[in-house]
This record gives sequence, C-alpha cells and structure tokens, in this order.
Amino acid sequence: MHIPARQAAVATVAALALALSACGGPDDEGGGGGGGAASTGGEFSSYIGEPENPLIPGNTNETEGGQVVDSLWTGLVQYDAKTNEPEFTGVAKSIESDDQQTWTITLNEGWTFHDGTPVDAQSFVDAWNWNAYGPNGAGNSYFFANIDGYDATQGEVETDDDGNVTKVVKEPESEKLSGLQVVDDLTFTVKLSGAFSIFPTTLGYTAFFPLPKVFFDDPEAFGKQPVGNGPWMANEPFEPGVGITLDKYKDYAGQDKAQADRVELRVYADANTGYTDVQAGNLDISDTLPQSALSSGPDEFGERWVEGPRGDMTPLAFPLYDKRFADVRVRQAFSMAIDRDAITKSIFLGSRLPAHSFASPVVEGYNDNACAETTEFNPEKAKALLSESGFDTSKPVSLWFNSGAGHEEWMEAVGNQLKDNLGIVDYKLESLDFAEYLPLRDSKKITGPYRAGWIMDYPHIQNFLAPIFTEAAQPPAGSNDTYYANEEFDALVAEGDSAGTPEQAIAAYQDAEKILCEDMPQAPLFYGKNQLVHSEKVDNVVFNAFGRIELAQVTVKQ
Repeated sequence: MHIPARQAAVATVAALALALSACGGPDDEGGGGGGGAASTGGEFSSYIGEPENPLIPGNTNETEGGQVVDSLWTGLVQYDAKTNEPEFTGVAKSIESDDQQTWTITLNEGWTFHDGTPVDAQSFVDAWNWNAYGPNGAGNSYFFANIDGYDATQGEVETDDDGNVTKVVKEPESEKLSGLQVVDDLTFTVKLSGAFSIFPTTLGYTAFFPLPKVFFDDPEAFGKQPVGNGPWMANEPFEPGVGITLDKYKDYAGQDKAQADRVELRVYADANTGYTDVQAGNLDISDTLPQSALSSGPDEFGERWVEGPRGDMTPLAFPLYDKRFADVRVRQAFSMAIDRDAITKSIFLGSRLPAHSFASPVVEGYNDNACAETTEFNPEKAKALLSESGFDTSKPVSLWFNSGAGHEEWMEAVGNQLKDNLGIVDYKLESLDFAEYLPLRDSKKITGPYRAGWIMDYPHIQNFLAPIFTEAAQPPAGSNDTYYANEEFDALVAEGDSAGTPEQAIAAYQDAEKILCEDMPQAPLFYGKNQLVHSEKVDNVVFNAFGRIELAQVTVKQ
C-alpha cells in the first residue's frame, strides 16, 4: 500500500499460467524472507486502528481489519514484494484454464487450519458461497459477481445505517454459486460468466480466503476469535478498543513461518499516541504516524525509520446523492482548485506524490497523467466552472475524514484552498472514528466531500476501477460509496474483464478510466509511501506489496 518505477503486475496469459503452475519454493533472491531463517522467539507489539467489522475475510475490506486478517490467513496465491507479480507460495499448486473462463484450481497438500482441520477444496467453495450469498451482507460479496450463479444468490435485502442486513425482502433463488464445483479434496473448478484473463491475479485477496467448518457453526463467535490458516493464530478473542494477541502457528505449511512467538496488536485511536509510545519504548512498531513525524522522524530513528512503496490512491470523494455535488462541473471545479504539489511539499514533506490518475503507479495498467485535464491546478478555470454550475458559495462546505490518523492538517489545507480559490464562504471539518466513519459513507449520511482511500487488493488497474465505481459495487455488495453509476463505464470494465488478452483488457480499463476523469466521482489527490518506526527491540520490519507489515518476518532481539 509507493511509488517509483512502474512495476508489471501481470504477465501474459502464457507466462502467468506457467508461474501459477509451479509449486511454491524458496525465493532465490531472498524476497519474502523469514522462511528459512531460524526462529528468534520472543514477543513484540504493533499498532492497529479499530477494525470496522468482525474479523471475517469476506466482510473485511479496510486496512485495520485487513492487517489482522492477513496475518491469520494465507490465500491461494501470494505476491512478490518487489514485482507485485502473483506467485505460488500460497495454498494453490496450480490455477489453469484453456479459455480464461473455466478455471481449475489445484491445492497443495499439508495445509491446515489453526484447529487442525484440513484446508481443502470444500473449505474454499463453502467460503466463497457464504461470501456471495446476499443475506449474509458480506462487504466483499462483489468479488464473486463474475462467477456463474452470482445473481441467483443475491435476493433483496434491507440494511441499517451501518450497512448490516436487517431484513430479507426477497429470498435468493440459491444459496450456492453454480459456477463452483468440488472435484476432489484438493481440486475445484470455477466457471466465470465470461472470460477474465487476470482472474488468477485476484485470488490472493482477502475475500478469497478459505473458511473452516467451525465458522459455519457460529459466524458471530468466529468473527471475534477467527480460525485461519496463516502463520499466526488467535488464542483469544479480539477486544474492541484494546486489540488482540496472536501466537505463532507451529504447524504452518507456508514458507514464511512466524519468527517470533507472539505479537500483540494494540488498537490506538490516535497516531500521536502510538508514535510517542514507540519513542518511549512502550510499543514496538507503528505504521500510522502523525504529520509531525515526517520532519523529525528520519533523523531520530535512523535505520528504525522504514519507507516503502504503497499501491494506493487518496482522493477527495463526492457524495453524488447530495444535490449540491450532483453537477459534474462542481466536482471538476473542486478538483482543479486543489494545489496537489503544494500540499505534498508543505504538509507531507515529499512523503506523498500528487495523483493525476485513478490507479497507483505500481500496478499494471497505470496511465500517467490520465486525468491531468481535470486534476491540474487551475483556479481560474475552476472558479468559472463553479459559477456556471450555480453552486451556492454562500453556504459552508463540510469536509469529512476519519480522525486520529493524521488527516486533519491536509484536509484543512484542502479547505483553505477551496475557500480561497473558489470563493466559498467557509468550510467545516467533520471527523469521526474510523469504525463510525465507514458505515456513514455506506449509508449515504455524508454531507460533503470526504477523504477516501484505496489500497490495492491485487496489483492491477482493474482493482482501482471495478470495486469502487461499478454500479454493482454499491454498498453493501462493494465499496462504491459515492454511489456513482455510469453504463458506459460499466460496459468498458466488463469489456476489459472479458478481453482475450491482458493487453486488450488494459486498453479497455484505461478507456474506462478516461470516463472517471471526466465524471470525477472522486478527485485523485495523492499517492502514498509507507512509513513506519520501530523500537530497538525488533528487527527485519518490512512492508509487503500491499503496505501490510510482514509480522511473520519480524525478529525479536534476545
């Protein structure tokens, strides 16, 4: 979850098939690390924010819960930390297709859940069926929309203000995806509704993790104390506001076994508190830092200040359901009134880069300056557009963001620029705890532009388009909380999904991005870099391709 050179995430279909047909083995270049190193034992602690939902993979699609879930599970494929390419170091032995529509997934032997039960084909099929089933209200349901039978699993539901299903208005026709079939204990097939050349690339994402039988006995209890198949296991429930302690899973079948014996994931509501705790030696790792740390942190921590690329994009999103922001000219004006260069230099001290595209520079399909016409700083044109739209500048604008994560200073800078460059009378900063903020967005309760953010689920431009902007991805099925809908955009994404080659797919996705650049449901602002600090107690603290701390690789100095 980054920046410098563009990195290829997906090879050609032939190369991908070869890469994904090989059994996982040690990385010759040492990337990923930890697998062959001697365990150091010991305990350490690390910062997290409050997860939005219980810790169920199918319903975890935000960073805080993601750090916990991704530590407890290992997926079908994993991603190379340097190239972002999918590789066979996970549960899958091969993922093959002759037509890019029907895929055969073969699993490696020897993988078990933390309760000792086997990770088999049924555990994937059952998990995917549960995630897709509409009445379950899984936030990652959308990721199964291209599997045959998805529509039949949806039905019609009512939700509360937090996006939870409260009533099933119309029962689904089926509880299972017709496109999933178990062949034997280690093999299952997936039939998609159309060709999808990058399907194997998506399968390392959280939504596709397997679930043990115990999950289906009591999903609520499971969400508090999950049973995964990863290098860490939960021997106690997650405690809201406090966190969770994870222990090393000694029977882990993957390469990167946990080096320490235990990690305490502590919930913090404020980045400043976590940072000062690391300074005082009361916390070992924090990857959520206050703005003040950007100037003094590198000198203070030296080698214990760690930076890495981040496959993300931070935009200013618009609530399209609010009549005040329904006019595209208003959204374009707001975008062009923001001086991204000034903010990245003065507020972020170069720790972020101005964004002029919707996808991150580190993913395949990134198109440099795709949105330059509507993202370049142009206050004169912005003011003229706003005037044409009839926007009432005599009323203040509310700017929304999640509190305690270092967003207030740059959101205030955005507010000042909107006020100065557009003639808006004033702005008001509205902040909420993260766990409250996301449901408010899903339930159409935001009353002005808001801080959004997207960290790649898999390293491809498609992931910065389909889950955030297609109409099918509107809550509760996905993350389209601006409630954007454009048939031409959806058609181009579908064209990319069904393209015969990765190159043809990228061309369609880039055409879809051009529509977003015009419509501006969000205004791209910044690409991030990961920063973290750690105590002298720990070493080998690194990020993976998604900005997650590789907790399994952390070593404790004895």
